[in-house]
Amino acid sequence: MVGVVGSNPIAPTKYQSHEHKVDIMPVITLPDQSQKQFETAVTVSEVALSIGKGLARAAIAGKVDGNLVDLSFALQEDASVAIVTNKDPEGLEIVRHSTAHLLAHAVKELFPDSQVTIGPVIDDGFYYDFSYTRAFTPDDLEAIENKMLEIAKRKYEVKRVEMERDKAVSLFQEQGELYKAEIIASIPESESISLYRQGEFTDLCRGPHVPNTDKLKVFKILKLSGAYWRGDSNNEMLQRIYGTAWNTKDELSDYIYRIEQAEKRDHRKLGKQLNYFHFQDDAPGMAFWHPYGQTIWQQVEDYMRNVYKNNGYQEVKCPSILDVSLWKKSGHWDNFRDNMFFTDSENREYAVKPMNCPGHVQIYNNKLRSYRDLPLRFGEFGSCHRNEPSGALHGLMRVRAFTQDDGHIFCMSDQIKSEVINFHNLALKVYSDFGFKEVAVKLALRPEKRLGTDELWSNAEESLRAALGSCSVDWTELPGEGAFYGPKIEYHLTDSIGRSWQCGTVQVDFMMPERLQAQYVAENNSRETPVMLHRAILGSLERFIGIVIENCAGALPLWLSPVQIAVMNISDSQVNFVKKINKQLTKAGFRATSDLRNEKITYKIREHSVQRVPYLLIVGDKEVENNKVSVRARGAGDIGQVGFDELVEKLQLEIARFD
Repeated sequence: MVGVVGSNPIAPTKYQSHEHKVDIMPVITLPDQSQKQFETAVTVSEVALSIGKGLARAAIAGKVDGNLVDLSFALQEDASVAIVTNKDPEGLEIVRHSTAHLLAHAVKELFPDSQVTIGPVIDDGFYYDFSYTRAFTPDDLEAIENKMLEIAKRKYEVKRVEMERDKAVSLFQEQGELYKAEIIASIPESESISLYRQGEFTDLCRGPHVPNTDKLKVFKILKLSGAYWRGDSNNEMLQRIYGTAWNTKDELSDYIYRIEQAEKRDHRKLGKQLNYFHFQDDAPGMAFWHPYGQTIWQQVEDYMRNVYKNNGYQEVKCPSILDVSLWKKSGHWDNFRDNMFFTDSENREYAVKPMNCPGHVQIYNNKLRSYRDLPLRFGEFGSCHRNEPSGALHGLMRVRAFTQDDGHIFCMSDQIKSEVINFHNLALKVYSDFGFKEVAVKLALRPEKRLGTDELWSNAEESLRAALGSCSVDWTELPGEGAFYGPKIEYHLTDSIGRSWQCGTVQVDFMMPERLQAQYVAENNSRETPVMLHRAILGSLERFIGIVIENCAGALPLWLSPVQIAVMNISDSQVNFVKKINKQLTKAGFRATSDLRNEKITYKIREHSVQRVPYLLIVGDKEVENNKVSVRARGAGDIGQVGFDELVEKLQLEIARFD
């Protein structure tokens, strides 16, 4: 049986050689800078044993001069060596990689006619794609997991074998593994192939892997989905099995709990349950906002509009459809047109805007600007459309129609640093107001496909580094992940169950203003091109609202809740008092509703609690007599009887934190 793991199973590097030489005496430098000299070539496993039996038992791989290798790797010259255990981040990834092999092994034992394709490590786990004559069932997944446990307990040694490409192709073809043969045949003929064998099962892979299947003890099969071969919808639909692997049962339990919480918090489920929005096939990837959802939208937009006003932005509005000639000038035609929608009229071709920046440059260009005008900040709640693949659409998180809290700052080069610093501090304030305290900052650097010279890119990247340095913030750099027109700072939020979401961004762009002929009159009366900073804090309002819904599990803060207060009577004798209270609350600026249905009060309380209403006001005869209401606060329970003025003051103070 033969399988393939990984998207790029190519020939081994020099760090994956497993040949022994006996005529050398390598000096091995350990992480603490101590050194060991051996009389002959040794494996990484033997180095671990020379340090200690405990380390040798825990070892699953090694690092030689910074490169991950198998424990069987032969050290043939002086080298720096570190022993990798499953407690190391690289070690956990190797465990997951090897568990993907274990999954493929189990499937082939249970379903010999299946074909194994590819299966890489992903965040928190792995997946593997299979071709099979029928659909796998939940019972199949349970059987596969049990078979994996059985195979792991057989304690198969995992051995690396190197093979010539053509021989590997023949091996796979003999096994009827056409997908893998196709992958190998695409590798240059001069390359050799690395295989990993455990028992009767052989996998094609770069490695490294655990030395024995008994290292794979804590894993779980999670779910099944479809995936096209090579990601092309014209190819066969394969069956993708997802799994996860961890070091301890407690870590696995914690992860399963997070998964269960994520399912409960799914914004698509809550959006339907709470009557916020829905999607339908007539407009794929485009949300239909219901009254409650539109109320949330308006609160978010109003909040961000105040951010604009309080931080020197002038709000603008640009057309949604522009002639393609503008998109060709801006660079979007060459770099983004596959993701754009087009239309035509009167022999002219137009594009529906996927982003707002070219339109903002047109407003900037509408009159001659002076250096005294800079920095000039434009903001727009710009409606954009992008032709995302249907398979990538995911509720509000990945849509085709969205609105950005978009802004562009036109400035001089010496203003970049201060503008980025101001934006950084503002973004952190906004995230805090929405309940996000943990924010990871990342710097995305020049991609392979880009506009501009290396010098311009270097200047842009250094300007962002300088700004972040002045903010005393730690950041991670992401080579190759910048926009085609400039590098960017990304803001990743951590939600209440530990998931990370990318939201805000600020990007330095030297190219688009030049391509669209934006200029300003410098102090010496020369004409100069401004720098353009693309910035958004929320990103798209759709996606951010989805993130907030999941972060709060639908229990939105008071200021954001579509219904803030529900007032309800116990019997008919309190109807007029409830109406009076509801009217006063509405007049005071609250979004209140009255529930006068002829239902038991316990039923009403339960129903409004399920709808995540922050405050429930219960009115009985005693409340009418005392001119008060009994208050139940979401998450806090009964507060007791409160007078109207006291209640209004309390709620206004709670909301005022976000003004």
